[in-house]
Amino acid sequence: MTQTRIDDAVLDNPVWAALRGPQAHLAEVAGRAGRYPADVAPFHGTADLADPAAWADLARLAGPGVEVFVAGPGLAPPPDWASTFTLPGVQLVDAGTAADDDPEIVELSAADVPDMLDLAARTQPGPFRPRSIEMGRFVGLRRDGALIAMAGERLRPPGWTEITAVCTDLEHRGQGIAARLVRAVAAGIRQRGDTAFLHAAADNTNAIRLYEKLGFTLRTPVTFAVLRTPGGETALAEAGAVAAVHGAAAGAEPAEDAEDETEPW
Repeated sequence: MTQTRIDDAVLDNPVWAALRGPQAHLAEVAGRAGRYPADVAPFHGTADLADPAAWADLARLAGPGVEVFVAGPGLAPPPDWASTFTLPGVQLVDAGTAADDDPEIVELSAADVPDMLDLAARTQPGPFRPRSIEMGRFVGLRRDGALIAMAGERLRPPGWTEITAVCTDLEHRGQGIAARLVRAVAAGIRQRGDTAFLHAAADNTNAIRLYEKLGFTLRTPVTFAVLRTPGGETALAEAGAVAAVHGAAAGAEPAEDAEDETEPW
């Protein structure tokens, strides 16, 4: 199935587009900069990734000496921002995924968050926080009552929804569960009238190969970065942003598990 391509310009700056659009109710904004609450997601954004004034607003919002997680195809922070960590990545968009519901996959709710946090801690799929479930719909698969796999929605720029937190417990990998989860999440996104997109580390070839097999196509390179705001001592409150990016980069799955742990960041 080939989808009609909608305007994808918002995907050049998806964090800001989501914070000023469908997820404005979650946004903390100062001028031309914004972020999610720390217990929702670690992401920060600006209206223009090349505008020094917007970066100044972000520094004011975050505070001095704080590490913030930003992403985009053209990051250009001012010279007084220190780079703590960078990860080359890619952005992919749904070009015809065979999205379908799966009777074994169930919708997850706030009552499932403790199990979701436990699964995320064991599988390291990228940033997943206590309130991440408020960003969108999450689904999972249980065996004998235990949550063994999940996936869900994260950034929601207008017309688009990002697929995130795709992970499977180690003992249940090699069964194609991740592909089933991606299809189920994509089905819900499509039913709502949005188009799915996602991100992967550029060197996570297993994940990229799986997503292309499912019907996603490469759109653009992106850079994931942890940057330190000017001034002050390094704040420890945002140290989790660095750990999240490092954990995601280190969590790339071996080839035999390529279809069961695909979340890059």
